[in-house]
Amino acid sequence: MKIYFILLLLLCSGFVHAEQIKPFSSDGCSMFPDGTNAQQTLWLSCCTNHDIAYWQGGTAKQREQADNILKVCVAKVGEPQIAKLMLAGVRVGGSPYLPTSFRWGYGWSYFRGYQSLTTDEQQQVNVELKHYYLSVNKED
Repeated sequence: MKIYFILLLLLCSGFVHAEQIKPFSSDGCSMFPDGTNAQQTLWLSCCTNHDIAYWQGGTAKQREQADNILKVCVAKVGEPQIAKLMLAGVRVGGSPYLPTSFRWGYGWSYFRGYQSLTTDEQQQVNVELKHYYLSVNKED
């Protein structure tokens, strides 16, 4: 009986460890232009901020908020119609249930779905974002 208990502990120990988030990465506006022909990066910063939210994931409500922030950001740069189109695209294409590189929670292993970040996960996000911002500031 002891041997079965030890084997069970060994098997389960592989599932107990916390998952590590991948370093933050952004592909800009994913499958959408980053701006207009005249201003090719006009709304790129809106998409990068949106990617930060998508990379870390969270609840369905947090995703809806991130998508609405994207819409407002793109509208503020003077493109309200593009903003509506982008909102429709991210609502359909950003589902955590699709195995895409730009899905909700793409920093974590597939399949995470919608779930709040634990304290440990939020700390990981904070560390990775700090590294990202430090690297971006070095490039300036």
